Amino acid sequence: MRVGIIGLGFRLGYLARVFTECVPGFQVVAVVDPEPAGLAYAQTHGIMLGRFHASPQAMLEAEALDLLMIGSPNHLHLDHLRAGLAAGAKIFCEKPVVTTVAETMELAALLAAHPADQVMVGLVLRYAPLYVDLRRAIADGQLGEVVSIEASEHIAPYHGAFFMRDWRRYERYSGSFLLEKCCHDLDLYTGVMGCRPARVASFGGRKSFTPRNAPQGLGANDLSVYHRKPSGWMGSDRVFDSDGDIIDFQTAIIEYASGSAMTFHTNLNVPDEFRRFCVVGAQGMAEGDFVRNFFRVHDARTGNRLVDRTYQNTALSQHYGADEQMARDIAAHMTDGAPLPVSVNDALEAGLLAMSIDNARRSATVVDMAPVWDEFDLALGTVQRQPDA
Repeated sequence: MRVGIIGLGFRLGYLARVFTECVPGFQVVAVVDPEPAGLAYAQTHGIMLGRFHASPQAMLEAEALDLLMIGSPNHLHLDHLRAGLAAGAKIFCEKPVVTTVAETMELAALLAAHPADQVMVGLVLRYAPLYVDLRRAIADGQLGEVVSIEASEHIAPYHGAFFMRDWRRYERYSGSFLLEKCCHDLDLYTGVMGCRPARVASFGGRKSFTPRNAPQGLGANDLSVYHRKPSGWMGSDRVFDSDGDIIDFQTAIIEYASGSAMTFHTNLNVPDEFRRFCVVGAQGMAEGDFVRNFFRVHDARTGNRLVDRTYQNTALSQHYGADEQMARDIAAHMTDGAPLPVSVNDALEAGLLAMSIDNARRSATVVDMAPVWDEFDLALGTVQRQPDA
């Protein structure tokens, strides 16, 4: 499999290793990136990277690729997707796919003119064993109709500080923290609900990573936790006085088309981090944690525990065993047409949900998503535009 990479950041440097170890014949033959933050990682793990090209267009014209992988900063994805689609390339794009509603609609219209599976996305948690088991419990009827979900993604201070120092600190590049980091989770639970979000509200801001909360009287070694994770392009050493505009905590309330609801909470400064859910159905409940590696299902009538499972992280995976499974499944899809658990449309819908939640936070209003879905479906060509009266 001959692969070209646009944007050899930390994530695609790592994924190049995962795919190389999991997919026989996987070979990176070409790269485009003026500042490849993931280069050292790839080289350290023996990944041969082929030729570096000056631009995506130059690479696409010069190379015969089986797969184009896009890991550039989020705000550049649309241009790189457009180039890949025009070249007829099979594409893997990291999340979030795009950063604005306007970009989403433009890409949706573009995708409507291409095969449905030409673009694959890096919503890696869809491949996690824990999520697979959750979907199986729902399919087996152990929960009944899903009524409500309580979910969270909390990251440790070293990781939160990374966001305050990396290019992701600017919403004009990342979209927002919720979009950049939590689109995984929003996608997962929309999949559990089985229908689109209808209305959203949200609250949040920045309270932890502020000058007034900067640790005082500590030496460099004491502050090293905030610099443990290196930053890449446009990196900075500023943590508590970051010039970024992302926030460091947020809550959201989401009502779905079914009438069921979810609360979601994220925070960038949680020392004992967790990423958990409690899905409550009419006949049972399921709870689990991707970080603490457990999954349990209880019957509502008897209180009996129907499932009690724990998981072991692999030495390679950064996402609870999901990275390797994603690599194998994408390879199977490309060689045998095997189905994937997530589509680019799923990713765009998760993005629109994150953007609407951020809109609700900024405007201090409850946002009705019906107009968003109408515009999205129209761009995709799944509904016909009505003639003017």
